[in-house]
Amino acid sequence: MSRKPGCEARHNRAPDGGCILLPETPWHSYPCQGASVESIPVSTIAVHPEWDVSIGQSEWEVYRRVMEEARSAGVRFAFGGAFATGVYTGDLRNTKDFDFYILPQQRDAMIQATQRAGLQDHYDRLPYDRAWIYRASTDGIIVDTIWAMANLKTEVDDRWITAGPEVRLRGEPIRAIPIEDLIWSKLYVIQRERCDWGDVLNLIDAQTGTIGWDQLIDRMGEDAPLLAGVLKLYAWLAPERVVEIPSRVWNRLGISPISPEGDQGPSPRAALLDGRPWFRLHREPI
Repeated sequence: MSRKPGCEARHNRAPDGGCILLPETPWHSYPCQGASVESIPVSTIAVHPEWDVSIGQSEWEVYRRVMEEARSAGVRFAFGGAFATGVYTGDLRNTKDFDFYILPQQRDAMIQATQRAGLQDHYDRLPYDRAWIYRASTDGIIVDTIWAMANLKTEVDDRWITAGPEVRLRGEPIRAIPIEDLIWSKLYVIQRERCDWGDVLNLIDAQTGTIGWDQLIDRMGEDAPLLAGVLKLYAWLAPERVVEIPSRVWNRLGISPISPEGDQGPSPRAALLDGRPWFRLHREPI
């Protein structure tokens, strides 16, 4: 496994064992050694060059037009969804849609920006809950404008927009939402048709040393037992990794981690949940 010099965190491990941060990105520009994103200057992350290929030109042109119109209107935004998950895990799953997170008071301006970019409301094709999202589309490409969680637990605030790392997609600078808020929102998605806990487990595995755990627990408030639940599941999946999660996290959540039993290497338990290679720990060399 290759790491940048001096980096004690695991944020730079891609599923293939390579480095998420490309050579032109200084290793010290990203939070390392347990620092949270709030304690250091926000970084610029260069993503894998092949991402530019996986995002088709026509697809990217739609996203670019929306960003251009939004910026012209003074709308501040950050991106989430599969693209943000890919930034933090190094594993992009292009779902042909792009999630823009905005402040609630800029909702109308962002909707108008998507319309000027040539997109139409997707509601007539597939109804959706307009209380937290506006979905626009063109030629099968979807752009979601999000200003609150789907359960309306909270609205997007300044931290969602400003505290995440900046990446460059096809040369375009754009900021991802913070990993803490990405995990927070995904913890609530446990539905019959969809469950995002798989993403959460991979995010924790990829960014154990860089997650602002106290910030995340504070954000979750009375719903912190959801985080406790997923961490117990992570400890069961990867007992040899639990030592990398600070003891204060377990203490604050009122739970105890599973202690690793000897030097057995990675646990094969992920296959008990899904035989396909869904857990990044079992796709990369240790």
